Order: sequence, then C-alpha cells, then structure tokens
Amino acid sequence: MKKITKQDFAIEQLSESSEVIQHEMLNPSILYYGTPVLLLSTLNEEGSTNLSPLSSSWALGDCLVLGLGVQGKAYENLSRHPECVINLPDATMWKQVEALGRYTGVTPVPEEKRQMGYTFCQDKFIAAGLTSQASVQVAPDKIAECPLQIEAAVQHIRIPEHTPFMAIVEVKVVKVHAHTRLISGLNKINPEEWHPLIYNFRHYYGLGERQGENFRAEN
Repeated sequence: MKKITKQDFAIEQLSESSEVIQHEMLNPSILYYGTPVLLLSTLNEEGSTNLSPLSSSWALGDCLVLGLGVQGKAYENLSRHPECVINLPDATMWKQVEALGRYTGVTPVPEEKRQMGYTFCQDKFIAAGLTSQASVQVAPDKIAECPLQIEAAVQHIRIPEHTPFMAIVEVKVVKVHAHTRLISGLNKINPEEWHPLIYNFRHYYGLGERQGENFRAEN
C-alpha cells in the first residue's frame, strides 16, 4: 500500500477544489506588502525638525521598530539625537506624504539618491503644507494634521550585516497623542474613526470594510 504524504494530500485537496491555486516564483524589486505609512520627525543639528516618510514599522507593546535607510537624514539625526515622533497620517493625507517623497534633508545629496531624483529640502513642513506642533517630552516637533502622534526615545540602532544599507531602530513610546474624534472611552482609539494610510507595493490605499475583530478587541 502506498503511503500518503502531506504533499499528496495537499495536491488531492487542491485538485478537488473548483479553482486550482497556483504560485510562481519571482524576484520583486520591493516588498512593501501593505503597511501603514508614517512621517518620522527627527532633530536636525541646528534644532529644526526633519520629516521622513517611512513604510516599515511594527509595534510590540510600547516598543516600536522602524526600518530606514542609512543614507537618509533620519538615520543621521537619530544617531546624534535619540528622540523622534512617529506621526501617523490618515488615508486622506497621501498627497502630503507623496509631496515629501523626492526630498532629502541630507546635503550634499548622496550620489545614489541624486540619480534616483532626490533633491535637498530644508523645511519639509512647508514643502508638504504641514503644521509643526511642539512635542511634550521630546525635542522634534509633531505634525498637527496627523491624527496619531507617538513621541519616542531611541533604545537601539542596528545595521544588519546582510542588508548594510538599512537600519533597524528600536524605540520606546513615551507619549501618545490622538485627535479627539478618534478617542472612544478611556485610553481607547475607535477603529471606526481611524483610517490609516496604507503603502501597498508603492501605491497608497486606505482601509476597506471591517471584516471582523480579534477576541481581545474590547480589552
């Protein structure tokens, strides 16, 4: 009697389905597979605030992990002054985020970034039509238009050996601010009112309809 393997079982299950699921190997140029956009505030050497659009971040409790390029001003600023603000725009702000896309706070512009079309910008608040707002506990300014603002202190910066052009930055949350329309009850954000801007393979999206909730949603 032939022994049925897991692979045989999987093939049999697929063959019985009305539509065969197929995959194909590829080598995509980017892997931004649908993550929230943020605008990172960092402190420039003369005391002004730099803004950097990012789409690589995740949260674990009060620890946030950010991914950013080592050639950018954000990395330079965080290496010198370990404070930042994670400003979270909503889906309506994609044009303001994109307005910052080709700018860098580094001067002179690194050759690699110059060839990609980046130019230097001193005041990114003006460039994007955004309003600076003093933070409570950290030096970089917040963005008034962003519905969620997270002040944070850098705990660790690491450059992975396998990807030396990127930095992994761990920060600890020290203050969280939310537009009043988002707040529901004590220390809770109403998910019906919060509509993050999603970066999906270099395209901007909002959220679709709610599909369900986690069993801890009310905790």
